[in-house]
Amino acid sequence: MRLSKSWIIAAKDFKTYRKKKNIISALLVTPFLVAVLITAVISYIGTRNSARTSPAELVLLLPAFLFVYVILAAYIATPISSYTIVGEKVEKSLEPLLATPTTDSEILLGKGVAAFLPPLAVLWGGSTLFMILMDLTTESKIGYYYFPDWNTALVLLLLLPVALLMSVMVNIIISSRVTDVRTGQQLGALTIIPFAGLYLAGELNLIDLGNTSNLLIVVAVLIVVDILLFFVSRATFRREEILTKWK
Repeated sequence: MRLSKSWIIAAKDFKTYRKKKNIISALLVTPFLVAVLITAVISYIGTRNSARTSPAELVLLLPAFLFVYVILAAYIATPISSYTIVGEKVEKSLEPLLATPTTDSEILLGKGVAAFLPPLAVLWGGSTLFMILMDLTTESKIGYYYFPDWNTALVLLLLLPVALLMSVMVNIIISSRVTDVRTGQQLGALTIIPFAGLYLAGELNLIDLGNTSNLLIVVAVLIVVDILLFFVSRATFRREEILTKWK
């Protein structure tokens, strides 16, 4: 595999994404809007219900709120990664790429990098804003700045990237099998379900999302899933079928 070829493909996709207003808006607006909204809700609860919201309860809630960004990783990866194959096919810009002497692995890696890096950057930016706003809001309540801590680093530097990678690969697989962008986006959005389920389990105290061991187990499972998805993507990507049978 020639990494330089994959990077050329990724660079081309970066230029394409900049022209897509729906992709840009989903990337830039959502993570930062969520940071402001969550902070506003916590601030409102603290003002209206301070007698019943104890510092201990707030400390339990904060890791779950940060986990929202893991769910967002699945959400905002869908528009950009579902476009990678089928979107270019619809716009008649995929055929020249598939006709080049690049390998399937090089194409998939390039497409994956292009769909992975922009969401990762904005998710880290949005989560940083979230932590800053949350610390400013809750410092008087718990007596110290809660973020960042070791579990925060684990969530943002390990869990979020592997969750994002899983969503990207699932969406690329779907994008290489469907024949229109909307269908790809609808199917790709289903990747939110397992992460939303984990968040709900945390809110119901079925799993402690602030526990390092639990987070490491989730990360390990996702790494295994990502590896399996890589081999699935290679096995299901059929450039000849895309070139000759898609209409």
